[in-house]
Amino acid sequence: MTPPAPEPAGLPRLEIMARRADFLKAASARRHGTPGFLLQARDRGPEGGEAVRVGFTCSKKIGNAVTRNRAKRRLRAVAREVLPRLARPGWDYVLVGRPGATVTRDFAALTADLEAAMARVHGGGR
Repeated sequence: MTPPAPEPAGLPRLEIMARRADFLKAASARRHGTPGFLLQARDRGPEGGEAVRVGFTCSKKIGNAVTRNRAKRRLRAVAREVLPRLARPGWDYVLVGRPGATVTRDFAALTADLEAAMARVHGGGR
């Protein structure tokens, strides 16, 4: 396995969340729903470090395994595009797929959804 490529200077390092406990903590924190997905965000506090952690989840409501995997791939692509610019160090973000919408929504619209959700979660408007 090759080591991850270094992040450009000034951008936070993205890590993938894997522990169920981290997902549960994020689920009880801030959230913002968009037409394409639900964004959950949690500030880990001073002990959180500098890394930005991100997780992806799609339930069986999305569809069969092929559809769920496609939805998660799209969410990962959107996160790679938006989070390095807008994520805050020391925060956890979980993107939860929506039935029908995550797979069929235009990629540009998903990107705009995440940008708007990030602004809303970080106090950019109500």
